[in-house]
Amino acid sequence: MPTQKDPTGRRFIAVETEVPGTPEEVWQAIATGAGITAWFVPTQLEEREKGSIVMNFGPGMESNAEIQEWDPPRRFTAQNKEGMGPGSPAMATEWTIEAKAGGTCRVRVVHSWFADTDDWDKQFESVEKGWPAFFRILNAYITHFRGQSCTQVQLMAFTSEPKEKAWTDLTQPLGLAGANVGQSVKSSGDAPRLEAFVEHVAPDKKPDLMLRLQQPAPGTAQVSAMPMGGMVCVYVCLYLYGGEAASVAAREEPVWQTWLAKLFPAPVEQTGA
Repeated sequence: MPTQKDPTGRRFIAVETEVPGTPEEVWQAIATGAGITAWFVPTQLEEREKGSIVMNFGPGMESNAEIQEWDPPRRFTAQNKEGMGPGSPAMATEWTIEAKAGGTCRVRVVHSWFADTDDWDKQFESVEKGWPAFFRILNAYITHFRGQSCTQVQLMAFTSEPKEKAWTDLTQPLGLAGANVGQSVKSSGDAPRLEAFVEHVAPDKKPDLMLRLQQPAPGTAQVSAMPMGGMVCVYVCLYLYGGEAASVAAREEPVWQTWLAKLFPAPVEQTGA
């Protein structure tokens, strides 16, 4: 939804989801470094007021925040002075957990900032649009892998090809082209080893899938393609769980990197004579 405003001049966006588990179990998933790593991005978190939160969104894309309020297992707030990047207002984030009937909890996140103009509204609204995909991974983690350690394999490749072609080139060898929810899929040819059930297919044929993995290890995967910086970014993130996850990730990551580099070779820079 559009950015909301209150009488104090605060602008904010709010999103929420419902997940299985007690408040204590859900708190472990959203308010610890290991828990956040298991469904969002690799994170280090000091579990206390004034503690730091460091989130790694990829090479050169690190986010730093400081915890302002700490009230387990109900609520915590944090402030990121860098906000959305250079020149942007500082961003405050509030996480709350509310127990619901039937053994579930409502998880709500609010991002807020102070600004005299709407210059940054679209950027913050893009963050809001990204949360549902991660909430699906959170739900899958708590449902199927609750409390297990996670090792992530984050993979990106860029291409100047149209988004539709990039998506076909990626999904065809992985057995994901035209996939439907509930379908069992398996990679073929020289593609990395992948066996999974399709958990989510984005509506309107948008290039975005979530999988529950069997191979290369138990886990979940997010697969998508999106415009970025005048090119198309192909994104694959494997969330691998259990005691063998780290060794599997160390083995599989270079295989995926090599395959993606072959599939989407980096453009050759043109040099003058």
